[in-house]
Amino acid sequence: MNHGCGAILAICTLLASAVAGVAAEKPNVLFIAVDDLNHWVGHLGRNAQTKTPNIDRLAKMGVSFKRAYCAAPVCNPSRAALMSGWRPGSTGVYENSQDWKPVIPKEHTLTTQFLQAGYNVYGAGKIYHANTHREGEWTDYFLPRKLAEMKPHPTAKDDGVGGIKFQPLTDDSQLPDEFIVDYGIKQLQAQHDKPFFLAIGLQKPHLPWNVPQKYYELFPLDTIELPPYIKDDLKDIPPAGVRLANPQGDHAAILQSNRWKEAVQAYLATIAYCDTQIGRLLEAFEKSRYKNNTIVVFWGDHGWHLGEKEHWRKFALWEEATRTPYIWVVPGVTRGGGLCERTVDLMSVYPTLCTLCNIPQPKHVEGEDITPLLRDPQAKWNKPAITTYRPHNHAIRTEKWRYIRYANGDEELYDHDNDPYEWTNLASDEKFAPVKKELMKFLPTVNQPGLPKLKGKEKE
Repeated sequence: MNHGCGAILAICTLLASAVAGVAAEKPNVLFIAVDDLNHWVGHLGRNAQTKTPNIDRLAKMGVSFKRAYCAAPVCNPSRAALMSGWRPGSTGVYENSQDWKPVIPKEHTLTTQFLQAGYNVYGAGKIYHANTHREGEWTDYFLPRKLAEMKPHPTAKDDGVGGIKFQPLTDDSQLPDEFIVDYGIKQLQAQHDKPFFLAIGLQKPHLPWNVPQKYYELFPLDTIELPPYIKDDLKDIPPAGVRLANPQGDHAAILQSNRWKEAVQAYLATIAYCDTQIGRLLEAFEKSRYKNNTIVVFWGDHGWHLGEKEHWRKFALWEEATRTPYIWVVPGVTRGGGLCERTVDLMSVYPTLCTLCNIPQPKHVEGEDITPLLRDPQAKWNKPAITTYRPHNHAIRTEKWRYIRYANGDEELYDHDNDPYEWTNLASDEKFAPVKKELMKFLPTVNQPGLPKLKGKEKE
């Protein structure tokens, strides 16, 4: 009897030790960033024409956020905010032409927290704007040095319309994203003696929308539908909003060229190319020994307009410029196929990863930890998403409302329950004054002056 009890006790001790060992093991992180990908992905249902089977497959593996928004609708400030934990107003990084490094100390970045926690931290491609990175914040960083082989397809008319560049390439063309994904696959196939943080930054669907012809053929031009729009959509937009829309710029050029559908086709083709590269990465991940102990977080840095509100590109505070795909797969936390309706922004990446990986979170971090929503996508949540573009220009997004307040006091207000494409600005209607007053409480109070712009830095 005593011997039996002793044996049982020994087995229980061994089991407890094993469980403790598993619990103590730090999860790996696969961190996937995509450039200029708006909400035209299948599982979000915004555009029925898009073809993103691999991104949709990833969404089915965990929790996808229906209402996820960038910290800034511009590459550099969006990425600097996500990776530093500071909103744009706290750093003064509002534009692509500003250098984030002098105002974001190395010890405050997300990757530094993982290095200090004993991780190897690998990066490839575009994580920060323009592929910049600093020594000491990464174990290894890969940028494709080999020149991609890109040849225009014989059917290509030219290189696009003004600044909106696009053309099909020959099917044997290779783009940098393929080499970036190759690096990620190599790391997933390697034997690691420490937990790893693997950041893969895909550059497409950023302009130019030059991808092999086979992706264009997925979207025959005679089937292309333009995104929903109305004529004179800017008639109820205040001057500050009209200036951002700049209808006499890209939009006027596209209309004059009569090539709007071609541009939409090119963007859809480039999204499909991006999705194929993500599929390659996912296939390697699912075959790897790390699948069951790796957190996957997938995000796009901001949205993109293709003529909605007479605007192209990002650089605005409306839904199209700010909404982005956002997916989490967390072993033991998320359930497959979860869709969360709550409003969140990408400032949540930093604190949530710290929580899930049991890494100390620096005091400066300003985002919200969304772990409760990963456990239960239907959980109560009363926090809005906040997006900033340049000093004192902010958008507050709740499940029902978008409120925009510009630096000069101009306002916009949209009821998304009844107006999902933001065609009717309600800000001047007095009966919505209480709504505006409530949303104003969430406007950031820290608005640092913008940093000096660097000479020679391109707009994109």
